[in-house]
Amino acid sequence: MAFNDSNMARTQTHSAVSGASANKVLRNTYALLAMTLLFSAVTAGASVAMGIQQMNIFVFFIGAYGLMFLVHKTANSAVGLLSTFAFTGFMGFTLGPIISAYLTLPNGSALIMNALAMTGLTFIGLSAVALTTKKDFSFLSNFLMAGAIVLILAMVAGIFFNIPALSLMVSAGFVLFASAAILYQTSEIVHRAGETNYILATVTLYVSIYNLFVSLLSILGIMSND
Repeated sequence: MAFNDSNMARTQTHSAVSGASANKVLRNTYALLAMTLLFSAVTAGASVAMGIQQMNIFVFFIGAYGLMFLVHKTANSAVGLLSTFAFTGFMGFTLGPIISAYLTLPNGSALIMNALAMTGLTFIGLSAVALTTKKDFSFLSNFLMAGAIVLILAMVAGIFFNIPALSLMVSAGFVLFASAAILYQTSEIVHRAGETNYILATVTLYVSIYNLFVSLLSILGIMSND
């Protein structure tokens, strides 16, 4: 009986420590995410103010994936924070040409605000589902891997074939992919199944929010014939 009580006590202690650690990672992740989103908004505004009308696709991919690689390499050090802001600042800057293009439309401002509102509500709703239900969404990992491959191939096809229906399908696919990624990443933190580094968790959620916003903006533009 004493042996069982000792095991139970150790299990409860381990669960309490794990829960406290997960909560710390979650708090740090959301705090850093809020700061990086604000910084991205500043760099996006700077890009618009500078009149940047186009972003070379090769510059985008080299910058985005190069800085992403740097974040992963420095995630366990203080330099990781600087890498994170460099990455999110660059990504925000790349939004400038997109936002500028929409601002030239008669209802461009409304489309941007609607996309922002939908992105915010979607993120809050999905996060609430993962946090309140405590459900383990680790089963989405296979879906995310397969989805990433399909979306990359569809994006490559979209570069060579300017088909509105294909653009709509890719954007819808990214909305589903980003939503699943938010559920998966939040679940990983809650259950401590894989992600205990708040820098990497922040970047994953940031990329999901970025893709969600751009995709929703694209869908709204296509649906309004813009």
